[in-house]
Amino acid sequence: EDPSSSSSTQSSVAPELPGFYYDPEKNRYFRLLPGHNNHNPLTKDSIQHKAMECKRLRLLEEEEKQNQKTTRAGLNSSVLLQKRQLGLLSSTSYCRLVHELKVNSMQRRKIEIHSPDSSVAGTNNFKIIVADVACERIFTVNDVEHGGCKYGIINLSGLGKESLTVEMYDNLYFTNRKVNSVCWASLTHPDSHVKLCLMGIAETPGCASLLPASLFSSTNPGDRPGMLCSFKISTAWSCAWCLNPQADNCFSTGLTRRVLVTNVVTGHRQTFGTSSDVLAQQFATQTPVLYNGCRSGEIFSIDVRQRNRKGQSWKAIRLFHGSAVTSIHLMEAEHYLMAADMAGKIKLWDLRTAKCVKQYKGHHNEYALLPLHVNEEEGLLIAVGQDCYTRIWSLQDAHLLRTIPSPHPSSKDAIPSVVFSSRLGGSRGVPGLLMAVKQDLYHFSYN
Repeated sequence: EDPSSSSSTQSSVAPELPGFYYDPEKNRYFRLLPGHNNHNPLTKDSIQHKAMECKRLRLLEEEEKQNQKTTRAGLNSSVLLQKRQLGLLSSTSYCRLVHELKVNSMQRRKIEIHSPDSSVAGTNNFKIIVADVACERIFTVNDVEHGGCKYGIINLSGLGKESLTVEMYDNLYFTNRKVNSVCWASLTHPDSHVKLCLMGIAETPGCASLLPASLFSSTNPGDRPGMLCSFKISTAWSCAWCLNPQADNCFSTGLTRRVLVTNVVTGHRQTFGTSSDVLAQQFATQTPVLYNGCRSGEIFSIDVRQRNRKGQSWKAIRLFHGSAVTSIHLMEAEHYLMAADMAGKIKLWDLRTAKCVKQYKGHHNEYALLPLHVNEEEGLLIAVGQDCYTRIWSLQDAHLLRTIPSPHPSSKDAIPSVVFSSRLGGSRGVPGLLMAVKQDLYHFSYN
């Protein structure tokens, strides 16, 4: 059972009365009052928040007890291997149970963040963390109390040691605008740059910038390279970098009702008009095709080699969700696409037949742009819900393997951001889940 799903077992002992709330602990009814001020503290929001917090604390307590014991009875590697050899388990069941064993054995440990400026570490809430392909570094975006964001790069090489320490690069940058989207870009070498999309506010337009990663680690101010590419645009919702040589040095930006594809070297731009805001993007690697997820629920692909001519349809594959698409992930073979929407639905689409072949249930979302994390090597799908629970599914059979409560009380500004890899910190790194929430960074070891 999904522990974050709504339950009415407690309130079912007493009949519901319109305008009243039954408290099972005090065994009495309380009037529900409108508003959210101090004079009317008992509102539906406060009741829901209290119930969620009780559930989160109960889950954390259960996890602590579970960590002191082994996992559930009969679930250990030697027993599973023996059953598999005896033919009592199919290969599908064996794989899923091994993943369940490893996922449920993960224990949370706090990571110490070292920074040249002691006033920087642990002062601002993490909003986004994005790992490079080698998982040697993570780009971090932190909310600042008086508005705007700070962003920088953390080196993960210290995760290969027992001390669990990471190094924050010495150059941090601040913007008075919110960062909507981030992706790594491989211009001069793999993950050499970072693409940033900033939201426009008031009279200030939105902005898309391509920054060299070395900008954050240069110790001599005279040696710092400037931003390579920056231009003003309407609000940018998403971005993606193309690794296919047929569209070399190109990145895309998902805007309000259009897609902009830019060549960094030549400055050439292509614009594709859409009927809706483009909230999620990813390039294929085998072909120069860009996949887009829209607020309308539509997912479509664009071959960026073609010119956008009036009167001609340039959309190739078209799929449809019932709600705004917040994240898409193209699988390695590029025959399947994973997509999540604002109704909390996660679907696996077969691009050859344009049909949904699997659904992963339990995800929670209402209006947030929440990413999906797919690790095909380990056969796992990971997503953080708007309810602040991190859920892990088996890719193979869509079984929910584990639901991880946040170490901090659930709130809109405390939704965890995660990274999962079998090599956190590089080729000799440690496997596991990296979770950033509030001012803290945690590691869940995946052995």
